[in-house]
Amino acid sequence: MTILTIFVVNKNDYISKYNIIMDLFTRLIDRAKANKQRIVLPEGTEERTLKAADRALADGIADLIIIGNEAEIKGLANEWGLKNIDKAIVLDPATNPKKEEYAQLLAELRKKKGMTMEEAREKMLDPLYLGCMIIKTGGADGQLAGARNTTGNVLRPALQIIKTAPCITCVSGGMILVTEATEYGDNGVVVIGDVAVTPVPETNQLAQIAICTAQTAKNIAGIEPRVAMLSFSTKGSAKHEVVDKVVEALSMAKQMDPNLLIDGELQADAALVPKVGATKAPNSPVAGKANVLIAPCLEVGNIAYKLVERLGHATAVGPILQGIARPVNDLSRGCSVDDIYKMIAITANQAIAAKENK
Repeated sequence: MTILTIFVVNKNDYISKYNIIMDLFTRLIDRAKANKQRIVLPEGTEERTLKAADRALADGIADLIIIGNEAEIKGLANEWGLKNIDKAIVLDPATNPKKEEYAQLLAELRKKKGMTMEEAREKMLDPLYLGCMIIKTGGADGQLAGARNTTGNVLRPALQIIKTAPCITCVSGGMILVTEATEYGDNGVVVIGDVAVTPVPETNQLAQIAICTAQTAKNIAGIEPRVAMLSFSTKGSAKHEVVDKVVEALSMAKQMDPNLLIDGELQADAALVPKVGATKAPNSPVAGKANVLIAPCLEVGNIAYKLVERLGHATAVGPILQGIARPVNDLSRGCSVDDIYKMIAITANQAIAAKENK
């Protein structure tokens, strides 16, 4: 009898988590459909990417620019039975009519770094660089890659061409975690950053990560952010220079966005558990009810989300790149077709938010 009861509770928890995820993506997809954005897919001959593009075009969640040889892409679409690829713009870097114009702009942008016109022309044959230049010149709103390329390859042209958002100097990655523990975060939804990009953020960078992750929570997860700056100390319970950095970053983040509900330094249990928060930080507006967690370094953030995902059976959505002036997202090379489809919707929603927040 006891075993049966545990099974039913776990099943209901699973259904609850599933419903939260479905609600999240239904909202994101509906918003993307209602305000179509132009998203570049530079890995145009990659199988999962093309299959996800076909589904996204069929559902009308974005206008897609697929980079690659048109004949090859059409051949692959026919081979894999894809019916909607002809709804996309297919752009071949070798025959792109704007390649010289783009090369001149890139050479100008990178002049101080010593880039020559010949080097710029060569870069414009690289789909990742071409996609970012299309965004830079207003021809697209975001880019998604990484099924075939490393994070460094995806980020490099974005930082050289699109650059970071105003008042932001570092790029970070936010991860949405949907857990069966619905008593924590926002009905089990927690956003954590940085999990992907900046290994050891300086104090100002940590403050920026807090601001950007809060924006991801609001714009993508659809929750009103309550941000906890995490540490191994709560409100001075331990003394160390790494704790001092978190405290200083908190002060900077408050100056950057005085309206943001944020507090620290908090241990993870003090941030999430109401009873612990009330005991360890009784006057905190965030302790015990945080839904955005800022790790003090990438090592902590990456390890933490993977432990929660694997041991806690959470669903992890992301990483969602933050801090670039226009959305450029990086896929895992082990991603699925469904992962890419969902990231197209997320990239479109980031583009919508970027325009709304101008």
